Amino acid sequence: MVTIALYNLKGGVGKTAATVNFAYLSAKQGFKTLIWDLDPQGSSSFYLGATATVKNEAKKILNGELDLSSAIQQTAYENLAIIPADLSARHADIILNDMKQSKKKIASILSTIKKDYDIVLLDCPPGISVLHDAVFVAADWVLMPNIPTTLSIRSFESVVQYFKENDLDIAKLKCFFSMVDHRKNLHHETINEFYKDKLFFKNYIPYLSDIEKMGLHEAPVETFARSSYAAQCYQDLWKEIKQRCIN
Repeated sequence: MVTIALYNLKGGVGKTAATVNFAYLSAKQGFKTLIWDLDPQGSSSFYLGATATVKNEAKKILNGELDLSSAIQQTAYENLAIIPADLSARHADIILNDMKQSKKKIASILSTIKKDYDIVLLDCPPGISVLHDAVFVAADWVLMPNIPTTLSIRSFESVVQYFKENDLDIAKLKCFFSMVDHRKNLHHETINEFYKDKLFFKNYIPYLSDIEKMGLHEAPVETFARSSYAAQCYQDLWKEIKQRCIN
């Protein structure tokens, strides 16, 4: 089982859209795929039409009251399942902070389903906290979408520094550009500068209306805009991620 966390210190960078589209493509290619929505906003859950069926489900999973497997729901797509989020996920840091070996908690929970899935994608809330420390330990890869702007790159550099200062494996940190606006010279200049660093994938996700329409369709891009440029961009990036992180 390969565990991939979609993460950024900042919000609004296309993390959840990437999670859902990558998961859909993974499942379509025959991988048994699971999304664990760790963000109390529950956007991945919304896109895939899933809601928690147990009150305070996210909280109960983390504190051991509920087995992870019992929270898994099959989506409308073959090979793709999800653990939906609810607002109780906002208590994650408090729960983990009171635990011994909290950094290993997410990995321990995931170990109970490792024989059931090929790929697990963790849709993480923004920030750096006790929860994120546990995610960084559990994930085989941490994928960071970055908008090619000054503030987004600054957050990327902060995360790199955090990994170094906390003895985290920086080799598992991989990045891609997201919400790229071809009309802006700054975006092109930033992309060209950071492609020198092998942390960044070559393929990227442009700023496109078809991606915004995911909210209207409550579905991955390819299901309602199969021949679109947006669908092709996710396909190309997922292919590159597979080559470097999975195959």
